[in-house]
Amino acid sequence: MYHFSIFNMEILEGKVLLWLDSARFVKNKPGVYVLYDKKLNVLYIGKSDSLQKEFEKYVDTNFENDECKQKTHTYQRLFTENPKERICQLLEDYKKEHDKVPICNVESDLVCV
Repeated sequence: MYHFSIFNMEILEGKVLLWLDSARFVKNKPGVYVLYDKKLNVLYIGKSDSLQKEFEKYVDTNFENDECKQKTHTYQRLFTENPKERICQLLEDYKKEHDKVPICNVESDLVCV
């Protein structure tokens, strides 16, 4: 259900969406998301039990003064009933491909129990 593209670094299948144009209109469902900078470099891979609440918080607070995530220009999201399992796989795959986690993630995000 997800893929790594050699050419544009998109992590999830589906459209890459402009952050401020559509982040407020995400459904209140659990899922995973990928934040990208203007060059489609992956900044952060995250999960939430409510993408709507997570994104509203990010938009309302400008990422709570998180300078790394403030570089967000576009994003992808995928609704899933088990976001914890999906993010673990996404982060593990990303690390295998790039020998590191995305710039705004931390190594401890890889701890999947």
